[in-house]
Amino acid sequence: MINSCSNGADRRAEVGVFGSGAWGLALARLFSLQGHHVTVWSESAQTVERLSSTRTIPLPGDPDLPTEIALTTEVKDAAAEKDVIVFVTSSRFVRPMAAQVAPYVRPDAVLVCATKGLEENSMDTMTEVIADELAKARPDVRPAVVALSGPSHAEEVAFDMPTAIVAASENEEAALLVQRLFSNEVLRVYTSSDVRGVELCGALKNVIALACGIARGLGFGDNSSAALVTRGLAEMRRLGTALGCDPETFFGLACTGDLVVTAGSLHSRNLRCGKMLGEGVPVDEAVARVGAVVEGLNALPAVLELSEKLGVEMPICEMVGLVVSGKIKPQDATALLMGRELKTETPDAYL
Repeated sequence: MINSCSNGADRRAEVGVFGSGAWGLALARLFSLQGHHVTVWSESAQTVERLSSTRTIPLPGDPDLPTEIALTTEVKDAAAEKDVIVFVTSSRFVRPMAAQVAPYVRPDAVLVCATKGLEENSMDTMTEVIADELAKARPDVRPAVVALSGPSHAEEVAFDMPTAIVAASENEEAALLVQRLFSNEVLRVYTSSDVRGVELCGALKNVIALACGIARGLGFGDNSSAALVTRGLAEMRRLGTALGCDPETFFGLACTGDLVVTAGSLHSRNLRCGKMLGEGVPVDEAVARVGAVVEGLNALPAVLELSEKLGVEMPICEMVGLVVSGKIKPQDATALLMGRELKTETPDAYL
């Protein structure tokens, strides 16, 4: 593992970033400006050519992409001899990406996952997916895996607007290393040992953001959004504690912080997609209009399966599932939620 100084200033790290979307590029830019040697991998030669030519991140305002960042379509170039490997692909691509990266991972490398989601069939978190693929390909190697999560719109990070996020790992040394390497005046990194809690929050908040978007699409206002965020947080906490997560995680950056930003900002793909669903736009068309991956839709099947398996009541997520599947109309979902048996608001109460 990288040697670090007692004052927190580490030597320049060799960093490989897998994913050339806006968030991956925003992180790569941040890491490069920290003085690290960064290589970004993309599966598309066309994307590499465009980024090499424009040296801008494809976001409104065209934030710059430092010329020091190397761009490649070769997995080996972005993985071999790297101190830190960062996964920033869509959740459905994390497993095959980890399998491709595995042969080149140094035993002392730190693997960081900045993708938020749950795998549909296994219901694994993204770091569990990465660890599983590494174990299959390299049973003799056990690199430390860190989840990076929190309120972090690429549209703001790419323009050096400050935020705070969480580096979560069972390996405390790895979490502290990521904290030291990547904290600066733009990004403040906290650490956590509750990896599953942090990752669960990152997946669940996208589903609640879809619900908030649906409410907006129906013409509802701030009161409805506030109610959905608050009671959505209760659903997230219930599922998390049923899975053995630390209840305190659900009051931190990975949960409350990320939920607030994802459910309330038009930067949010999930909110925009949900709004279109509330307006009656079919799911496939809504996703096409968003023009990028909507992770709440990817996570939804695993969330509902976990809820049923553990006997945890999650009415907001359930209604999102019924709307997305076309089984009920958004207006009917509202009526069903509002017409549920009346409850007392306690930590253990359902909506």
